[in-house]
Amino acid sequence: MFELRGSLSKIQNITLGILGAIMLIGFWWLLAEMLAIPALDYQAPRLDDPSLQNLNRDSLLRADSIQFANAKTVGKIYKILPTPLHVIQAYPKLLEEDNLPVHTIHSIWLNFKGYFWAILVSFFVGGLIGFIPLFRGLFSRPVDAMRYLPISALTGLFMLWFGLGDNMKVAFLAFGIFVYMIPVIVQRINEVENVHLTTVYTLGAGSWQTLISVYLPSVISKFMEDLRVLTAISWTYIIIAEILNNTGGLGSLIYWLARRDKTDKVFAVLLLIIVIGILQDRLFVYLDKRLFPHKHYKTKVDGLKEVQTGIYIVLGTFALAVLLPLFISLSPTLLLQGAGLVILAAIGLILMGEMKLWNGLQAV
Repeated sequence: MFELRGSLSKIQNITLGILGAIMLIGFWWLLAEMLAIPALDYQAPRLDDPSLQNLNRDSLLRADSIQFANAKTVGKIYKILPTPLHVIQAYPKLLEEDNLPVHTIHSIWLNFKGYFWAILVSFFVGGLIGFIPLFRGLFSRPVDAMRYLPISALTGLFMLWFGLGDNMKVAFLAFGIFVYMIPVIVQRINEVENVHLTTVYTLGAGSWQTLISVYLPSVISKFMEDLRVLTAISWTYIIIAEILNNTGGLGSLIYWLARRDKTDKVFAVLLLIIVIGILQDRLFVYLDKRLFPHKHYKTKVDGLKEVQTGIYIVLGTFALAVLLPLFISLSPTLLLQGAGLVILAAIGLILMGEMKLWNGLQAV
């Protein structure tokens, strides 16, 4: 276990992972106890108390000092850092008092919309730079330099350009993502192996056929791994945008909870964001395995076609849900109901394919 770049067995990996989590929680708990403030059974005198009206200022201060000196410790106040138990106990309060599910769904929706526009713009701009030498010479260096922009410093400009609504949040998030995506797409285009290009040219393929049959599968296949890296960045930017405009979302919720000194609730929301980020990362891994099975499976198994069809339906429905309101005035309720029914049917198809896929993998 102490060798350079040594490997761990599966049991060792699981055991050490659990032990590490316990150690981190224990350190967190210890630090919270160290930073806790003693709570006293002391209450400052009320200035409107009739029994105190006849006392002079010196007498009031003397009585208050005596009461404070005789106060007893009745507990602790975890104002700076709550314990893990206090954070867990904050979730029921967040559900009852702060409408946590609505804020969570709002942030997730904005996050996915930001991803959608970032991917759309990145593939268009990155494709022009990566495929066409004219655009590569004109714009490759300026686009690379955009990565060094302090994105958080541009919030004022985005509020000026897009207002204070959700459009500003989505635009800010999309910009924060695609400044990193565009150079990655150009790099992925350059990484396509010449042997594949030579093969399709030998078979008589034209430029469009080469683009569709070689470049797109190769670039998108590798790009799925890059999306995982950008998950943490996307949540950072969406929280910044929501803090600036307190109209809903987890960032807005964190802002108001911090203003009210609800530290336990703030940490609870932060842990929720971490969980969502992990689930989003797993979602990208799942999509990579199902849409690009050649990277993970050596043989063709039944069920992949159904799963892929269901995934494409879900992605297409999401794209329509984002694009249609730009061209057609639709009721949000009607739009959600229609999209929900289509997505439920697609999920049923995915589950059916997953069952066939599971049985096929067990037989291999």
